[in-house]
Amino acid sequence: MSDRLRDYHGKRDFGRTREPAGRRTRTGAAPRFVVQIHDASTMHFDFRLQVGDVLKSWSVPKGPSDVPTDKRLAVPTEDHPLEYEDFEGVIPAGEYGGGTVIVWDRGTYEPLSHDRKGRPVDFAESLERGHATFRLHGTKLHGAYALTRFRADNWLLVKTAEGGARGHGTPDPRRARSVRTGRTLAQVADEET
Repeated sequence: MSDRLRDYHGKRDFGRTREPAGRRTRTGAAPRFVVQIHDASTMHFDFRLQVGDVLKSWSVPKGPSDVPTDKRLAVPTEDHPLEYEDFEGVIPAGEYGGGTVIVWDRGTYEPLSHDRKGRPVDFAESLERGHATFRLHGTKLHGAYALTRFRADNWLLVKTAEGGARGHGTPDPRRARSVRTGRTLAQVADEET
C-alpha cells in the first residue's frame, strides 16, 4: 500500500494535518465510495472509489449529478487511504488542500464494467483502460454511473439514463450537509478553528 500512497504522503505534513496517514487494509465485501465537499482554494467535490486497498480519487469541480444529461469534468488526484472515507474537518492553511472538508455522501458501489461480449472486466483494469461503469448505493447518490477518460488525464463522470429517471442535479455546496454529522462547511470551519 505504501507505494500507492507515496504521492499522498509526499504532499502532507501529518504533524500539522489531521488527515489519516493510512493503515487500514480492505475490509468488507462491497467496495466503498465517498463524495466529499472540499472548500479549498476553489470549491469542489472529491469523488473517491475504493479500488483494492486505496481510494482512487477525482476532483469534480461542479460535483456529481444524478441528472443523466449532466456531464461532469473529473480530474484525477492522488490515491487516498481507505480511512479518508471518514475524514471531515479543516486542513490547515498552508498545507496541501488547505480548507474545510465534509462527507457529503458515502456508501458502497457495485462494479458493472464488461467487455464487448458482455463478460465482466476487473474494475481496476477498466479504469486503467479509461472507461468504468458502476452502480452507487449511497445515502444520496443511487444508480449507475460511468467514468470515461476523454483527453490526456481528464475524465467525465456521468449518470446513465436507466429507466428514464430524472434527478435533482447537484446541491449548493455551501448549504449541503454532511451525512456523517449533519454539519455544513461553515459549521465545521467554525467549530474547528
